[in-house]
Amino acid sequence: MRTTFAATALAAVALITTALFPPATAGAAAPAAAAVPAGAAVPAAAPVRLGDCASGQLCLWAKPDFTGARLTHELSTIDIESCVPLKPGTTAQSLANRTGRPVTTYQSAECQETGEFETYPGGGTWLPRSPYQVRAFKVWEN
Repeated sequence: MRTTFAATALAAVALITTALFPPATAGAAAPAAAAVPAGAAVPAAAPVRLGDCASGQLCLWAKPDFTGARLTHELSTIDIESCVPLKPGTTAQSLANRTGRPVTTYQSAECQETGEFETYPGGGTWLPRSPYQVRAFKVWEN
């Protein structure tokens, strides 16, 4: 099983850094192609807001940055270590793992490891942008 705890940690650090230290726009020199008239306000990119996901749940969103339709799964409705495919034609692009257990997401709807897959720790992992379309997942024992 391939895990990428480092990638998850880097994503978390990026989110925290963006939230605590938004990009400075006041007084910054704008590129010549994007010249802004003197005195005009320059809009700053809004930081990603974490989606709503209760303790004990795995939440999957159809769109990046915790937007779009949300699917919620709880341990009481999941067979541990079994492949749980999303409904046909449904994919997820962001997720929150609050199950308390590791969760592996798969590009393959059959949880095959020939496509992309990643494992995320269950203590509160928030992934605003999956590197692939999630079509299935497995929840593991601790």
